[in-house]
Amino acid sequence: MALLKKEEIARLLPHGESMCLLELVEAWDALTISCRTSTHRDGHNPLRFKGRLTASAGLEYAAQAMGAHVGLVDGGRQAEDRIGLVGSVREVVFATERLDDLDGWLTINATRLVEGEQGYMYHFTVMHGMKTLIEGRASIFVKAVV
Repeated sequence: MALLKKEEIARLLPHGESMCLLELVEAWDALTISCRTSTHRDGHNPLRFKGRLTASAGLEYAAQAMGAHVGLVDGGRQAEDRIGLVGSVREVVFATERLDDLDGWLTINATRLVEGEQGYMYHFTVMHGMKTLIEGRASIFVKAVV
């Protein structure tokens, strides 16, 4: 499928471009998405706290990848008439404390494991090169915007 840049990704997310942390969708299909970003090094990253970007911020990167995937699979209607909410994260493993001190790109991968009427379950990874920094599962609930 087509490569997407930040502006196109932001249209798939409810909070738009100001909070969009993903810079590229490198590949996606009906079950998977692979994204890249270097925003973890940005001194103005909205998730920084006291000048640092802790590993827990990687959960937002993963959530955005999952949200973009739902929007792409649904033909872009995600941000227009529905909103996805992270219901829970499970079996999360952190192999780093910080993201902001890493050079280069982060790769965020998500694979849809289950699809239901009101949501999805995904497996996700946040990687730096060949090293997995964060891995886990997340439940995403989708509801209509009224």
